[in-house]
Amino acid sequence: MALDTPTALPEPTTTGAGSTRSTQDGRVGRPAGRTGFVLRLVPFAVLVVLAVVGPYLVNHPATSVVGGQSEAPSGEFWFGTDANGLDVYSRVMTAFRLDIVIAICITVIATVVAIVIGLVSGMYQGDRTVLGFVARLLGRAVDLVQSIPVMIAGLVIVSFFGRNAVVITLALAIVLIPFQARLMRTEVLRTRSDGYVDAARMSGESELRLLLGHVLPNSARTTIENTSTIFGMAIIFCAALGFLGVGIPTPTAEWGTMLAAGAPDAAVGRWWPVLFPAAALGLSVWSASVLVAAFVGRSRV
Repeated sequence: MALDTPTALPEPTTTGAGSTRSTQDGRVGRPAGRTGFVLRLVPFAVLVVLAVVGPYLVNHPATSVVGGQSEAPSGEFWFGTDANGLDVYSRVMTAFRLDIVIAICITVIATVVAIVIGLVSGMYQGDRTVLGFVARLLGRAVDLVQSIPVMIAGLVIVSFFGRNAVVITLALAIVLIPFQARLMRTEVLRTRSDGYVDAARMSGESELRLLLGHVLPNSARTTIENTSTIFGMAIIFCAALGFLGVGIPTPTAEWGTMLAAGAPDAAVGRWWPVLFPAAALGLSVWSASVLVAAFVGRSRV
């Protein structure tokens, strides 16, 4: 009888300088994976840096008339001036801090509250207890809020409580909570039926430890991955309120109000008051999506 020949393990193949790929499982090696991860962090890091130092990189006051009306980009006014004689470059750079801080606060508030709501409503919706009643009530509240168009809800809240950064942040956070809460609730409904949750409950673990130690870590991933979408929606809706004239009041530099002020100029071919704030909006949304994709890709390696 012939002896079986041992099967040799496949050798790692080198795909480039400093990067190794295993032919056995196809996973990217540490050097290449780390480099790609760091590169994906750069756009959002630049965004944060601009939010911190942007107001200090201006060459003219952002809220003062410094030139003629609708002057084209030049050596003195790099992005030109708007219809009021305000420097577009100074206003775009100054607005980074306001818009990015508002969007980050909206994203954090909406996500944290949504995780709590989704955890409770998904875990206890079928219970015949007070907690079950609360869970069902939260579920109906989420459905009710989501049935109202975001902009209409935002307009109503702002009209009642005023046009300032705090009110706009809370208003948009409230109307964006359902988008995250429904994702979290769906994941909790899937997770709570898994065998390890039943095993943990039968072993005598407390309900709080069960929630925080088993259900939460295994349910929150999709909701966290969706934060890039919430961040983008927050920036866009904040700008939309400003474009409609109910956002941050002028002369405060904010991208939405800049787009509204520049729209008449754009209609007659003076593109610069609109192009640069619109580009800042687009780059902000893109950098957030790249950031979340970096963390999601790293967690799956």
